[in-house]
Amino acid sequence: MAVNLFTPWRMGKFDLSHRVVLAPMTRCRAIDETPLPAHAEYYAQRSTRGGLLITEGTLISDTAAGYGLLCPRSSCTPGIYTEEQVEAWKKVVDAVHSKGGIIFCQLWHVGRASNHVYQPGGCAPISSTNRSISDKWRVIMPDRTLDVFHKPRALQTHEVWQVIKQYRRVAENAIRAGFDGVEVHGAHGYLIDQFLKDSINDRTDEFGGSIENRCRLLMEILKTVAREVGANKMGLRISPAIDPMDAMDSNPLGLGLAVIERLNKFQAELGSKLAYLHVTRPRFIINGTKNYGEEGEDEEDRLMRAWRRAYQGTFMSSGGFTRELGIKALVDGDTDLISYGRLFISNPDLVRRFKVDAPLNGYNRETFYTQDPVVGYIDYPFLDQENKEVTH
Repeated sequence: MAVNLFTPWRMGKFDLSHRVVLAPMTRCRAIDETPLPAHAEYYAQRSTRGGLLITEGTLISDTAAGYGLLCPRSSCTPGIYTEEQVEAWKKVVDAVHSKGGIIFCQLWHVGRASNHVYQPGGCAPISSTNRSISDKWRVIMPDRTLDVFHKPRALQTHEVWQVIKQYRRVAENAIRAGFDGVEVHGAHGYLIDQFLKDSINDRTDEFGGSIENRCRLLMEILKTVAREVGANKMGLRISPAIDPMDAMDSNPLGLGLAVIERLNKFQAELGSKLAYLHVTRPRFIINGTKNYGEEGEDEEDRLMRAWRRAYQGTFMSSGGFTRELGIKALVDGDTDLISYGRLFISNPDLVRRFKVDAPLNGYNRETFYTQDPVVGYIDYPFLDQENKEVTH
């Protein structure tokens, strides 16, 4: 039978009942970087038996934040580096498991994509470099205004190793909270991506210069996290060909292949594959804000298929998929799993709607990032509820 969105898949030690994954999405609903009861409801709503969910980016330390709404001197994105945060996440995980779902915690550090207001003591954000993100990009401030990203401070070599240890500690915390696994966020212009991309990384130490050195932070993090949780309970997200916040590389194809080459070698040495490699398609952002046209879509397909062919393990794609595009990608063998973001925000029962090919709720961008624990978060209607606004 032809593969489709509801063909089961063996992902490492996990038996998935379908290929529809909840993508990691910042939603800005935490208070003092701690999940609320609404988080448990939000993730439980989107849980299905044998379905995979990936949490929003979850902070690894008090220097990791870069977003906040109505949260002076604190981030409204959750962390997992304190005991209070671990205890709060346990309730979220329990809610998902009660529905038969599988949930991974995305481990996140924004690096230079921050502002002094979100940093302990008002210090400079940390990064691979001392260079700022250009003024064409803006950070959301606690009062919902926009400001520039502040000039970062390049980590000293010994400090890079301290960050690696932080990833080990939060990976341990995630398992203690009951998560089934973790995803290392190495994409989208955040800290790990700031080491990977040659337009940002201007270091001259063991973490800069050659492609080997630029991949070192990522690989050291993966090694330490794998030792803590097991490679088969660890995923990785990368985005070699998109350039948010000036995160460009002169050779995105080569960068992706270099990372994948190291992943394959790492897996062979361990005798165990990662749970998955999660790659963001470049259709959203290219050269700043320019969208792909027809020629760009051909280039996108070339890049994604090259990475797909090279990686020896479960391959997950994200980026603008519809139900039809998801089915096509699976049928064409371009991916194994597909993560959905915006459609999952407004359709908590997206998996069911896809299965019966039902109309979808429209989403409201104005409520993507607010502090309201209900509106735009857990109030989107399910298919069997009446008086819903739908779009095809």
